[in-house]
Amino acid sequence: MANIKSNTVTAELSAVHFWLAVKAIPRLANHKKILLVKKFGLTSLFSSNTDLSESGLTSPQRFAITSPDWDSLSKIISNSAKCESTIIVFDDPTYPALLKEIYDPPLVLFIRGNADLLTLPKIAMVGSRNATISGREIAHKFAGELSEKFVITSGMALGIDAQAHLGALHHKSYTIAVVATGLDITYPARHKTLQKNIIANSGLIISEFAPGMAPKAGHFPKRNRLISGLSSGVVVVEASLKSGSLITARCALEQGREVFAVPSSIYNAQAKGCHWLIQQGAKLVEGIADIVEEFEDIPANTLNLNINKEKDNSLEKSEEQGLCNDAMLASVGYEITPVDLVVSRSKLPIDVVLTRLTVLELRGLVSAVPGGYLKLNRG
Repeated sequence: MANIKSNTVTAELSAVHFWLAVKAIPRLANHKKILLVKKFGLTSLFSSNTDLSESGLTSPQRFAITSPDWDSLSKIISNSAKCESTIIVFDDPTYPALLKEIYDPPLVLFIRGNADLLTLPKIAMVGSRNATISGREIAHKFAGELSEKFVITSGMALGIDAQAHLGALHHKSYTIAVVATGLDITYPARHKTLQKNIIANSGLIISEFAPGMAPKAGHFPKRNRLISGLSSGVVVVEASLKSGSLITARCALEQGREVFAVPSSIYNAQAKGCHWLIQQGAKLVEGIADIVEEFEDIPANTLNLNINKEKDNSLEKSEEQGLCNDAMLASVGYEITPVDLVVSRSKLPIDVVLTRLTVLELRGLVSAVPGGYLKLNRG
C-alpha cells in the first residue's frame, strides 16, 4: 500500500495509522498538525478530495499528506505490538488530559504497562545523574512518601531519576518512566532490571518514539517536556546549572506546573541548579509536606495499594554500585555526616570506617567537624 492514496485505501486503515501519518508530516510543529486535523478532520485530511492549496504547507508537507507511506506506518504498529506496547493517539479517551494542555503535545504515545496510570495524579522527580549519596537518599525517601498520593514520574536516568523510581517501588507504589528511545531499547542499558521491575509492579513506560529509535541528544529535551507535561508538579532534588533537570523545570514553568527544589550545601556543585531555581521563585522543599500542601484537592492515601508483595532491594544495591570510585567518600555528604551514618551507608565495620576517614582527611577530601565529617569542595 506504499504511497497509495485513495478513499478506498484510507477506509481500511485505523485511527492509529492516520495519527502516525499526521506525526510524519515533516518540519511542522505538533500544535499546527493538530490544527490541521481540527480543520479538515483526521481521515478527511488524507482524502483525495481535500484541497491543501490554501493551507500554507510546503511541498514536502503536502506530499506527506497526499502520499503517506502506509506500509511503513503499518510496520510501526506491528513493531509496537512485537515489543508488547500499546499506541495511544491524541484523540484517544485514555490520552492524559494534562498532556493535552501543553504547547506541543505528542500526537502519539507508545506505552507499555499499566495504562490506568495515565488518568491518576502524577508528580515528577528529576535530578543529577551524578548525584551525591545524600541526594539519592532524599530522592528515594521523598518519592516513597509522595507515592501514597501521586504516581511518581521520572526519566529512568542514572542518579536521582533511578532513585525516584526505586523509592516508589520500595514503598509498594506506582511509578512511570518516560524514556527517550523506542520501547524495545533500554537506556541506560544497566537499567534493564529497573525497567522490568517497573512493568512487573504495575508501573508504566512511556515514549513518543517508535520502536527501534535509539537515543539521540535531541530526544532528551523532548522527553523532559513530557515528564513535566504529565505531572502536576516537578521536584528537582539535585541539578547542576547546565543540566537536563533544569530543562524539565523550565518546561514545567512554561506549562504552568508547580516547581519545587531541594536545597543543599553551597559547596555541592550538583545543588547549584536547585539554588538557582529557588532564587527564581521555585518553592524550597525540606519535606514532602511542602509539596503536598500545594495539592490539597488531591485525595490522600489513594495510590499506595501494596502492589509489591516483597521489597526487592537488589535494584537499590545495583544502583549504588559504580556511582563513585571511592565508596567511603560517597558515604560522606556536604552536610555534617555522623560517623554512625557513614557506617550505615558504607556497610563497613566502624574500625575500617574510622581508618578510611582518617586517610580521606589527610588527602584533603573530608574534614572532621563537631558531630561527624564533611565532604570538602575540591573545585
